[in-house]
Amino acid sequence: MLKVSALQAAYGTSQVLFDVALEIADGEVVTLLGRNGMGKTTTVRAIMGLLPPLAGEVLIDDVSVLGAAPETVARLGVGLVPEGRQVFPTLSVRENLVATASNRLRRADPWTLERVYTLFPRLRERAGQSAVTLSGGEQQMLVIGRALMTNPRLLILDEATEGLAPVIRAEIWACVERLKAEGQSILLIDKNVHVLKRLADRHFVLEKGRTVWAGDGADIERDTERVQSYVGI
Repeated sequence: MLKVSALQAAYGTSQVLFDVALEIADGEVVTLLGRNGMGKTTTVRAIMGLLPPLAGEVLIDDVSVLGAAPETVARLGVGLVPEGRQVFPTLSVRENLVATASNRLRRADPWTLERVYTLFPRLRERAGQSAVTLSGGEQQMLVIGRALMTNPRLLILDEATEGLAPVIRAEIWACVERLKAEGQSILLIDKNVHVLKRLADRHFVLEKGRTVWAGDGADIERDTERVQSYVGI
């Protein structure tokens, strides 16, 4: 579904990505691992068209979207849960969920308010509340729900559990497991190797803007110490 190869990107004169490669097939959960500042979020921004790449290739279903506008990438079925949550603060929980809702790809079983409320019961309880009044964990659930309401083929979660209490993190991971069981393709950007190696099918590790390790579940089990060395402080 998604193939990234030899991706390069920069902020002004400061190059951040030098050689990033990763692939995601339909129904796969794939991780992008690495310490802060190694280029994970920049990779996501380049894939989504939020940052014009310098070089490389980004293919969705073998169609190049390198440098395409964000709305073009979104229409092809890529949904982003950005780092830092970013709810619409003046809208209610329900309004956040329906604000960008669509089913452009004509899914037979589209995400609806009811499906999102079943996935995250707290959002049903707080449907009429202003999004800004929610806790950090509830806001994260809301942003995931909002992305699902666009009915994406690929869901990108950028640091979805960062800064959250352990009990809320567990809820987010349980949500990912449920989505995986339903066949949702997911790209997870995170640093929790021990949780992710259980959840994901394949893994890619970034170090200073380059993909330095790639493997499946068996590979990461054999090489956990090495992978952890790329992710740990």
